[in-house]
Amino acid sequence: MNTEVAEQTATAAKLQERITNRTARVGVLGLGYVGLPLAVEFAKAGFEVTGIDVQQSKVEQVNSGHSYIKDIKNSTFRPLVEGGKLRATSDFSVIGGLDTIDICVPTPLRKTKDPDMSFVISASDAIATHIHPGLLVMLESTTYPGTTDELVLPKLQASGLKVGEDFFLCFSPERVDPGNAKYQTANIPKVVGGITPVCTQMGALFYKQALEKVVPVSSTRVAEMVKLLENTFRMINIGLVNELAMMCDRMNIDVWEVIDAAATKPFGFMPFYPGPGLGGHCIPIDPFYLSWKSKEAGIEARFIELAGYTNGRMPEFVVEKIQHALNDVSKPVRGSHIHIVGAAYKRDIDDVRESPALDIILLLQRLGAKVTFSDPYVPRIDSNGSRLEAQPLFPAGEQADCSVIVTDHTNVDYASIVERCKLILDTRNALKGHKSEKIVRL
Repeated sequence: MNTEVAEQTATAAKLQERITNRTARVGVLGLGYVGLPLAVEFAKAGFEVTGIDVQQSKVEQVNSGHSYIKDIKNSTFRPLVEGGKLRATSDFSVIGGLDTIDICVPTPLRKTKDPDMSFVISASDAIATHIHPGLLVMLESTTYPGTTDELVLPKLQASGLKVGEDFFLCFSPERVDPGNAKYQTANIPKVVGGITPVCTQMGALFYKQALEKVVPVSSTRVAEMVKLLENTFRMINIGLVNELAMMCDRMNIDVWEVIDAAATKPFGFMPFYPGPGLGGHCIPIDPFYLSWKSKEAGIEARFIELAGYTNGRMPEFVVEKIQHALNDVSKPVRGSHIHIVGAAYKRDIDDVRESPALDIILLLQRLGAKVTFSDPYVPRIDSNGSRLEAQPLFPAGEQADCSVIVTDHTNVDYASIVERCKLILDTRNALKGHKSEKIVRL
């Protein structure tokens, strides 16, 4: 037993014992692409896990043994439900019987690019209503530094319970990468920082029961900043290569060849690749939490703002490339049939959140183009007030005046695209190695 924890309070020692012998009752609030995989890992580790979500449809699917997250196979998921290790509910009163609870709710940006903390506030209020001695609370939702101690902690301490003695509060950033076959919840190192050292110890102990590696840090603010650094790093470097792509386009230089050659340097360089724009919940959004918070501290986040502008410009650049490509074959955008290949924000997933495909489609529709799309994972999308149903790649692609590869899913027949489509704009270098005068590259 960890004597430092035991010396703090009897409450901490009791929780530690329940965690280590895996009798702790685990809760996950928010059963999306972060929360459900986390719940599954703890259920697989032998804990009894209760998922909480306001969407009754998710609750029903979980309790029926059906996984709606692509990375979780039903063959793994169903036995956990049938064996009583995993269940779901929309009744927040179950928190009163839990030992741990992870908050995995959305943290979107408002149109003004400031954080919308309403989901975190609602979750904190629900936990505060049912908080009890011995409860370990972990916030996993990506947010700005200071959220855990400035926003969540006061709500929980209003009960009269003292953090680090009666209950324990940590921040542990989610690092889920949907569609990644190599790195998933179990084997991605888990950073955790607590309000007090004892909180950090309890959080680290908890995660060690189900995840391969845990990385404790000194505070919740450090843990919050870790996530923002990771995604800001990617956003800024992607912004750099997107700007380079636009430069190379004007200079008639193949940006993909440039990057491949630069990547042969064995030190001091890490390749990033241009694309039609950023998508998903993390990279296009998370850095703006940091930008917003830095303004509060009197610091202007110039790199973040500039990279955001450049990345946001990419869908317009893609549409300009389409216009030029059609112009070269004596066709206007207005009235032309343009087929979008891939609508998800990244390869091999079904998520269209912040997908650049949506912006490209909208811009093309405003220019009077007839737009269709195909995606093996996305059956329909909403654009410009109407719903578009996915079409088969063929014949839609070969009927189109121009086909645009926006998402490079691995199960798409790219050789047939080269063979059968009239004009192709490749924004992902999916046709690397293919040579044809009808291929236009980003």
